[in-house]
Amino acid sequence: MASVTQHQIQKFHEDGFLVLEDFFSPEECDSMRSQIERIIAEMEVPPECRTEFSTRQEEQLQAQGSSDYFLTSGDKIRFFFEKGVLDERGNFLIPKEKSISKIGHALHAYDPVFKQITHSPKVQELGRKLGLERPVVVQSMYIFKQPGIGGEVTPHQDATFLYTEPLGRILGFWIALEDATQENGCLWFIPGSHTSGITRRMVRAAPGTCRCVEFVGSERAYDGSQFVPLPVRKGGLVLIHGEVVHKSERNSSQRSRHVFTFHVMEAKDTSWSQENWLQPTPELPFPSLYS
Repeated sequence: MASVTQHQIQKFHEDGFLVLEDFFSPEECDSMRSQIERIIAEMEVPPECRTEFSTRQEEQLQAQGSSDYFLTSGDKIRFFFEKGVLDERGNFLIPKEKSISKIGHALHAYDPVFKQITHSPKVQELGRKLGLERPVVVQSMYIFKQPGIGGEVTPHQDATFLYTEPLGRILGFWIALEDATQENGCLWFIPGSHTSGITRRMVRAAPGTCRCVEFVGSERAYDGSQFVPLPVRKGGLVLIHGEVVHKSERNSSQRSRHVFTFHVMEAKDTSWSQENWLQPTPELPFPSLYS
């Protein structure tokens, strides 16, 4: 892996995203995929917890908001499923390993393989090159983007869900574990869209309301022609600024698009919103990236 250059860091600040091809080796990617196969093989999902993952606002509120399972997943390893893979009784219509949408949100803390990747010396070195002084890991996810059914992720900014004061303290690390192409649902970005703040936040609802989370504000209308696709090869790392607008299309191909992603917050002089769905817990305070 080549070291990141000042020119690349400059480009990241201009665009709000950066691709570092071949950041992880094919062997590292395969070790993550093998580990996730083991985790799925052992997966026991209580039927009432079979939450279908959706990013459309109303469905999101319904499925996730009513679901304590989602809200309390910050310090656990939990399973979320694609739409249409369960019957009305919550039984799988297709094999479980083909039905899963993502696993979150504490793989980085509790799984040895993902922990090692998250805290790997090259990730730490990259953090230092980016000038992060006290980075902490707030969450991680394994995303499957299953062939033929992997759902679209509508345009959004990560800071909507992971809000800090001041803004600009959240950074996503997105690792392609197999080639991400336009056919199987690669990321799309609006370059430079990380400079105008956010207009929408997902917050914990007041206790006693029927929903656990709600949205405050509304998503801007984005011009589809401004998005540029970002195909990336297996082993590539995409850095994602917390306010850059990005999306991915549904996977209509016959190839999956596995990804491991985690988010880091610069904790120096930063406050993590008490209203965020995700909160550090006594069992799992946000771990330092550099330890």
